[in-house]
Amino acid sequence: MTDPRHQDVWIGVDLGTQSVRALAVTDDGQVLGRGSAPLTGHRDGNRHEQLPADWWSGVRTALRGTLRTVAASRVRGLSVCGTSGTVLLTGPDGAPLTPALMYDDGRAGAEAARAQEAGADVWRSMGHRIQPSWALAKLLWLTGPGADGAADALRGARVCHQTDFVTARLVGHPVPTDTSHALKTGYDLTTRSWPVAVHDRLGLAELDFPPVVLPGTPLGTVCAEAADATGLAVSTPVVAGMTDGCAAQLGSGAWDIGQWNTVLGTTLVLKGVTAAPIHDPAGVLYSHLSPDGHWLPGGASSVGAGALTRAFPGADLAHLDRLAAHREPAGAVAYPLVSRGERFPFLAADAEPFVLGTPRDDADHYAALLQGVALTERLCLAYLGLLGAPVDRAVTFTGGATRSAYWNQLRADVLGRRATVPAHTDSALGMAVLAAHGVRRAATDSGRAGPDAPLSDLRGMVRVRTVLEPRPRVGARFQEPFTALVDALEQRGWLPAPTAAYAREHG
Repeated sequence: MTDPRHQDVWIGVDLGTQSVRALAVTDDGQVLGRGSAPLTGHRDGNRHEQLPADWWSGVRTALRGTLRTVAASRVRGLSVCGTSGTVLLTGPDGAPLTPALMYDDGRAGAEAARAQEAGADVWRSMGHRIQPSWALAKLLWLTGPGADGAADALRGARVCHQTDFVTARLVGHPVPTDTSHALKTGYDLTTRSWPVAVHDRLGLAELDFPPVVLPGTPLGTVCAEAADATGLAVSTPVVAGMTDGCAAQLGSGAWDIGQWNTVLGTTLVLKGVTAAPIHDPAGVLYSHLSPDGHWLPGGASSVGAGALTRAFPGADLAHLDRLAAHREPAGAVAYPLVSRGERFPFLAADAEPFVLGTPRDDADHYAALLQGVALTERLCLAYLGLLGAPVDRAVTFTGGATRSAYWNQLRADVLGRRATVPAHTDSALGMAVLAAHGVRRAATDSGRAGPDAPLSDLRGMVRVRTVLEPRPRVGARFQEPFTALVDALEQRGWLPAPTAAYAREHG
């Protein structure tokens, strides 16, 4: 192992739902420092808001914690990821004019329908469908009659994504956004432009939409004020980040065509690598651009570990894991949505969590939730197969839920495929990888510069913790629960019949 004192250090920052996390990583994947800070928000029905000032406060705390064990002078660069679809409006000086509407805020249903109609041809060419959780729909809500602020006061306001708010404070001036965060605001990755005509039809022409750059593009360097606040050295490079799902993809090491990563945290995100975008007529799958020129198709489901914390607040989950191991399958089949509405592998704003049957006790209920997430994950992969995406290779697991060794093995069994768990599953690792990629790409000669520079030189930054082999005898026990879940979703009118039929036969 190379002496870490002689290696470059890269920092990744992850703005999550419940916390800010930062990681300092060497070229060979040694973690030299980490820090975190809690985040809180306000939920009320389908509304979910956070205060942008809390993001910056959390970043300051997390970075100072990371730098307790790392000399700031050794940090060669950093990058920041955030939740997809989270947006607010700011003044020209970056001061917030509105609260931040979070990734799963669902209040903009009518606005999403209006945006979809106004730009139907554009979205069809992109293979997208505007959803209530998308930032474009939320901008219509923020500037419409239902918003708290006066519309006149928002004329000329700047569209700001979660990471834009933080990186602007790091470098001391407004910054471009990245293609990853801009996608759900309607940015066209094919033409590399904002759909200005659609904005005009929607009445958004007076908003200031930021310039857009590829992930890994230098945004500037840490300013003196931010250095004082965070402990970073002045002039440390800051590069454009990605959404948290894309960041987890980089951190998983699943960088080759045909590889898929599933991020299981509060909710479930799937992201893969393809040579070209995957077209989805339903518009629930969308493709990001990878820093190395490939495409990252994927989608975000509203099932996830958040259902566990809601059903079993403060419980000893490790103890419940041990009990759940004896309930395979559970006596009930659960569809464990974290909040109302589903986004992937189907779009259903009225979808609600349900349980088929009656759990025998708390352990059985807990087992049903674990299994329900895994069954939905299996359905997601079946849908990707229906669209023609390659899904037959091993998968990687990242996200906070990978702390549960039992759940990891259960998911591998239910999916029926080998799974790899990296040593560090935080999306912050992906941003450390992107920081290294962006800074080094900018420094290379013209022969290696540009978005097609490979990530393979950074393979050593991602270490493997566990390789899980599926147990066919265990996996076979979940065929009946899987079919029951698919049937129930179809019967409720949420899952389209062709998807259900394909899942029953190939899932």
